[in-house]
Amino acid sequence: MHFLRRPTAVLLSILLALMPMLPAQAAMIGNEQILNQGLSVQTRDSLRQLLEQDTARQQLQAWGVNTDQVNTRINSLTDAELARINQQVGELNAGGNSILGILLIIFIIFVITDVIGATDIFPFIHPVR
Repeated sequence: MHFLRRPTAVLLSILLALMPMLPAQAAMIGNEQILNQGLSVQTRDSLRQLLEQDTARQQLQAWGVNTDQVNTRINSLTDAELARINQQVGELNAGGNSILGILLIIFIIFVITDVIGATDIFPFIHPVR
């Protein structure tokens, strides 16, 4: 083991002497950059899931677009383009759920009026006396 000490010491000395010559870069990363990176990955994944649905896939096939082409295009989108697409998809989803929300509000109003005894729509609800 004594014969390895001298070469190891020489090698470590040379490496320590050369270490300051190696370029090193360091920079502060802001919270916004970290959040935007995670958000862009999440947006890409949600866009892929949206386009993998049967109706979307059928429409893309009708237009002659291959799923591999879609994935390469999604990967090449910039963060600004992803944000714009995410906003438009969010607006489309919000508009589609508004009918369900209106029906739910009407149902709740009918239940409340049945509970106070103003109407008798649902036979399983007994009014408060």
